[in-house]
Amino acid sequence: MSLSSNINEKAALIWAIADKLTGVYKPHEYGEVILPLTVIRRFDCILADTKDAVLKKYDEVKALEMKDVFLRKASGHAFYNTSKYTFERLLDDPDHIEANFRAYLEGFSENVRDIIEKFKFDGHITTMANKGILYIVIKEFTSPKANLHPDMISNLEMGYIFEEIIRRFSEAHNEDAGQHYTPREVIRLMVNILFSDDNDILSGNDVVKTIYDPACGTGGMLSVAEEYLHKLNAKAELMSFGQEINDQTFAICKADMLIKGNDADFIKDGNTLSDDQFEGQTFDYILSNPPFGREWKNEKPKVEAEAKKGFAGRFGPGLPAASDGQMLFLLTAISKMKEPSKGGSRIAIIHNGSPLFTGDAGSGPSEIRRYILENDLLEAIIALPNDIFYNTGIATYIWVLSNKKAGTKREGKVQLINANALFEKRRKALGNKRNDIPESAIDEITTLYGDFQESEISKILDNSDFGYTKITVERPLVDESGKPVVKKGKKQPDTALRDTENVPLKEDIDEYFKRKVLPFAPDAWIDEKKSKVGYEIPFTRYFYRYEPPKPSQEIMAEILEIEKELDGSLKEIFDE
Repeated sequence: MSLSSNINEKAALIWAIADKLTGVYKPHEYGEVILPLTVIRRFDCILADTKDAVLKKYDEVKALEMKDVFLRKASGHAFYNTSKYTFERLLDDPDHIEANFRAYLEGFSENVRDIIEKFKFDGHITTMANKGILYIVIKEFTSPKANLHPDMISNLEMGYIFEEIIRRFSEAHNEDAGQHYTPREVIRLMVNILFSDDNDILSGNDVVKTIYDPACGTGGMLSVAEEYLHKLNAKAELMSFGQEINDQTFAICKADMLIKGNDADFIKDGNTLSDDQFEGQTFDYILSNPPFGREWKNEKPKVEAEAKKGFAGRFGPGLPAASDGQMLFLLTAISKMKEPSKGGSRIAIIHNGSPLFTGDAGSGPSEIRRYILENDLLEAIIALPNDIFYNTGIATYIWVLSNKKAGTKREGKVQLINANALFEKRRKALGNKRNDIPESAIDEITTLYGDFQESEISKILDNSDFGYTKITVERPLVDESGKPVVKKGKKQPDTALRDTENVPLKEDIDEYFKRKVLPFAPDAWIDEKKSKVGYEIPFTRYFYRYEPPKPSQEIMAEILEIEKELDGSLKEIFDE
């Protein structure tokens, strides 16, 4: 669903208020003021109709411990404000705008104050007051163009406006854009796949499902998932749960939930890897775009302590290298799956290429892949086009996992979809984002996944196709006379001649050894104590197509064509 023109227009009008910040703030800093003020103004408009009722109720219950319950009821929302001020009333006293505005913010319920605090907005109030622009900016937010009353702007529209302002902030803040903004078309594709096989379940009455994102950023994934579910079934409810480490993006996410009337208490702040806020909880759906290539050294003590719990914790299968924590988010997602007997779960999570193949047999990453494949959790991996994210141009993949494969056509199988070429060029690049995935490509990929058929860009393999046994091949140590050195009746190996071979799981090790090793080293043997099972997913190998090199005459003709510009200096070489 594209943003309608009036939503775009409203977002542009709000963003235009940033003109009043010129000189005091740099353009890439505008969002730090505009975003929190948009949130506060929306709350102000939502609470306007019940403002007097809340003030009256506050006088009655302010001494009570349970006042929060009464005040929420009086406001008709999950939040309230007990100060005498509104944005309009603040304009009545320009000389005391800073003190009055702070009193107004202090009057909000704790959940809103938490958001404002996480925005680190306090310093901006001081800056704007000192530079004489606080009154001007609040006045702009009180003008008709910033009227964010629910009668004018629905919760859904407000979510879109908010997202559009975030996107504009992301553009102005190019180097960090990808950290808190996953392109909407990527999320739509993930959500399409997440709900792909569940249309029957989701079309009933009184359906309540849960969705979780362990690195939820500004909440874009959770929002798109909810919107998509409502398209399938307007009566269904999707309860969103998420955790986010960055204060500002956490504030945006929590504010977005409150703005749309959702339960914002399920959005938690903190480090998912070292401080899981949803310990022991499970969810119907899990989706995420966790950071990749980011080290987890700071979280190492707590992560390793949890890993020692084995499968009683999240990290039973193994730990990745400390230089990259993305597979820890993958393990967190897996630990949040519901038991199949309780309906099971499906996961869609974005990774770069590293989790496909990094780590030798027996290493943490290989053991994580082994656990996933031997437990038949991997449904599909989809290679996305390059240059679709704002902060990276590298290859990215969607991993789709499920513990509901038993008895279906997917049992024991993994589908690889190479959607690398399904993109269209952007007219204007945004950071590293030079390409978009068009709606037609989203439909094509979703259909490929749903049909579970082979094609030029879809391959179906057995789980065991990705496994191998790494064998250690020994050769005898020989003495000066050329005879093997024997101790306790055993030939001693020459460590300098030691080698390894990766034998596919589908092959018999002895047969492989006879065919591939003994013809070249008749005295070799396998040290079976050193054998290890490993798993890797060499994605590109399955889609490799041999292209014969151009004939030398054609290459020479091309070079000579280029050489015309070089003043004939290469012709002499070829003539010789």
